[in-house]
Amino acid sequence: MNKQHTIKRGVSLYSFQEEFFTRKLSLEECIAEVAKTGATGIELLPEQMIKGFPKITDEFVDQWFGWMDKYGTEPIAYDAFLDTKLFPNRLLTLDESVDMMVRDLKIANKLGFKVLRTLVSTPLEVIEKSLPYAEEYGVKIALEVHAPFTFGTPWFEERLEYIIKSGTKWFGIMPDLGIFVKRMAPVMEQRYVRDGGTPEILKFVSDNYADGVNKNETYEAVKKMNNANEIDIKYAELATHFVYTDPKILKDYMPYIMHVHGKFYEINESYQEPSIPYKDIIEVLIEGGYEGYIDSEYEGNRHIQDFMEVDSVEQVRRHQVLLKNILGE
Repeated sequence: MNKQHTIKRGVSLYSFQEEFFTRKLSLEECIAEVAKTGATGIELLPEQMIKGFPKITDEFVDQWFGWMDKYGTEPIAYDAFLDTKLFPNRLLTLDESVDMMVRDLKIANKLGFKVLRTLVSTPLEVIEKSLPYAEEYGVKIALEVHAPFTFGTPWFEERLEYIIKSGTKWFGIMPDLGIFVKRMAPVMEQRYVRDGGTPEILKFVSDNYADGVNKNETYEAVKKMNNANEIDIKYAELATHFVYTDPKILKDYMPYIMHVHGKFYEINESYQEPSIPYKDIIEVLIEGGYEGYIDSEYEGNRHIQDFMEVDSVEQVRRHQVLLKNILGE
């Protein structure tokens, strides 16, 4: 990759969820591991990782910026969750939802983040009413485009239409590379084999997925097989939740991309992600002039916990090598 670009590398601390949960890594140690890979961007899940959230003390803010200086990193993306089901008997009202969004924009601003990730479940109305506050606090709201939703779905087009018509600079998109799953991840298929699936049937599902056969038709076909067991049917159902989008589509949305989630399920010893065509995706981003961060987001831990110790640190290290290789660093 010889073309000049200014794409930068970061890590979502979500990648270290296993080690953070088991107390092997503290928040500071997670940041230290990012720095070791040569990545500079930090993506944080404050709800999961900040003690006492949503109360953010001045001591924590000082400590946070101290860590950024110490490890040569910078805050990039703040992952917000709009808890519309906070109460057991009702959904949050529109005003309550906006209040929660504003609370997160304030915290993001306080911790130096320029982008706030919001989920597909966030109502457009809430985002619209939050935009004046996004501008006030200097934090852009980026909608995560996440499987099974993708570009071209009615849900996405409605939001894109709003971005274009309003001309806002404070609302954009954050593609999650999980919308480019070209083949089922080997770590997933192997897990279903260990759980008692029929290897030939699981392979049939994976092959059909890779060949672009209609996923629901594959699911129905497996349900009708006399020798298919419950695990086989579950795997065929799992495949219906994945989506392969042609990476070239990113060209059409380049002006609206604020951040990229480098989703991955496994990086093998050859520094390849077997299920997501990273080279194709990054070439389109470079070609289109994308200037932001790609953050490693490891999500393979849950598929191997049954038989081996998860090593998210090594997986993130390998992913960063893969990114470096493709970016020509």
